[in-house]
Amino acid sequence: MRIIPVITALLVSAFLYLLVFERDQLVAFAQGEAAEVTETTAPQAGVATQSDQATPPTGVGVVAIHSVAQTIDSAVVMRGRTEAARQVSVAAETSGLVISEPLRKGTSVDAGDLLCRLDPGTREATLAEARARLAEARGRVPEAQAGVTEADARVREAEINLNAARQLSQDGFASETRLVSAQAAMDAAIAGRQRASSAVAAAEAGIEAAEAAVAAAEREIERLEITAPFAGLLETDTAELGTLMQPGALCATIIQLDEIKLVGFVPELEVQKVSLGAIAGARLTGGKEVQGRVTFLSRSADELTRTFRVEVTVPNADRAISDGQTAEIIVAAEGRTAHLIPQSTLTLDDEGVLGVRTVDAQNKALFMPVTLLRDTVEGVWVTDLPEQVDIITVGQEFVIDGVQVAPTFEEAKG
Repeated sequence: MRIIPVITALLVSAFLYLLVFERDQLVAFAQGEAAEVTETTAPQAGVATQSDQATPPTGVGVVAIHSVAQTIDSAVVMRGRTEAARQVSVAAETSGLVISEPLRKGTSVDAGDLLCRLDPGTREATLAEARARLAEARGRVPEAQAGVTEADARVREAEINLNAARQLSQDGFASETRLVSAQAAMDAAIAGRQRASSAVAAAEAGIEAAEAAVAAAEREIERLEITAPFAGLLETDTAELGTLMQPGALCATIIQLDEIKLVGFVPELEVQKVSLGAIAGARLTGGKEVQGRVTFLSRSADELTRTFRVEVTVPNADRAISDGQTAEIIVAAEGRTAHLIPQSTLTLDDEGVLGVRTVDAQNKALFMPVTLLRDTVEGVWVTDLPEQVDIITVGQEFVIDGVQVAPTFEEAKG
């Protein structure tokens, strides 16, 4: 009783072997047998034959379409996210206790608005002392300049005495000792003028040092008020009242959302299609669609992913778009000619190359590789095909290159 299932399994295995490995011979055998049956049964059915009757097409029956290439707008599609146009963490530049009430996150601020105010401590006294020293340094300058004037007068007096001593010495009316004394007085007067000039320079340097001290004290007081560098929204609360701030301590984080950036990463094979200023659009996770232009294209690929960063700037005056949303970005590129075909038409050859099977001029099957451009509801857009081509839509999996086909044509989409 068990021999029947065994025989059935053997018959099924033999049929599958013929269907998979001997497909061409099986199809040819089936076609030959069908032809013989037709020739045998036609006279029995009483069907009249005409000598001038057209010979029906021979080959594997397939369904095909006449496809004509069309020009479409090409595009680069990538997944990305939204980023704030600017984001900064505002930190303290000096130390002190916070004496201002905190602002809560989400608050809208303008450029220059106060975020944190620190206790001035003794900084006002330091500034007053620096200003007093500046006034004192400025008072030394007239005194030093008076010393220079007096030293100049002494130099002129010593010069006159030296000239008189030389003249008298030449005429024999003065001794050599007097001439030496006049020369020594001249040297002392010149040295005195140099000291007076140095005193003026020291007084002027004292003024500059005092002015620097005043500027430093004033700048230290200015650092007590931490303000917003640009208009935006507070991403965090400002520092709490009574918090001890140190240089570098965080006061608040501000983001600017009046403009939003769409950030995506394009593969190196498509980076040449993207250009600065190109129109781009995006669909956010909530379904909102936005449009902008490419404002940045990286010229350096990521070392791990080998992709290039692309930034699209989009207006966001109502601040409806938040930072960090997922977005599907489409960047317009130069148009290309392509064929719109059903997705089921695509097949693979023995090497795994994507393509379609076509009907050539001799009604033989021919595989042609294609490049997939875009997937749509109506079908897929492919390129690398001739301007006009007959594409097999049904039966392409049952023929190989060179097999004779009998195509039945249907209307192409698009």
